[in-house]
Amino acid sequence: MTVDMTTTIPVGANSTTTSTSKTAVDYQSFLKLLIAEMKNQDPTKPMDSTQYVAQLATFSQVEQSVQTNTKLDQIMQSSALSQADAIIGRSITSADGKTTGIVASVTLASSGLIAVLQDGTQVPVGAGVSIKPAS
Repeated sequence: MTVDMTTTIPVGANSTTTSTSKTAVDYQSFLKLLIAEMKNQDPTKPMDSTQYVAQLATFSQVEQSVQTNTKLDQIMQSSALSQADAIIGRSITSADGKTTGIVASVTLASSGLIAVLQDGTQVPVGAGVSIKPAS
């Protein structure tokens, strides 16, 4: 079985740190901009209600996008864990062909799956890696 790059986890998908993604920064920036606009508008000339509704709709779309990205990250992580279970006990050959062995365990890292062989060698699971039944 050959594993291609479509099965790797995007960087940070399973990260437990408090790093902020670009989407979250955009979301926070949008909130700050909206609040600043509301604070600084002229009370004698309030914002047109149509513009206000349009901005609220945009806010809702940004919020939904952030939630969708979070769910997609969870699905990708779940998929990687399923793949990890399937390769334990199988023979793996690294992409450069220099490392071969039986997979004892699999680690889920931010860069994707890493197969740990019985001798402790770590092999990143990605493009060009060959996995077959142990002989």
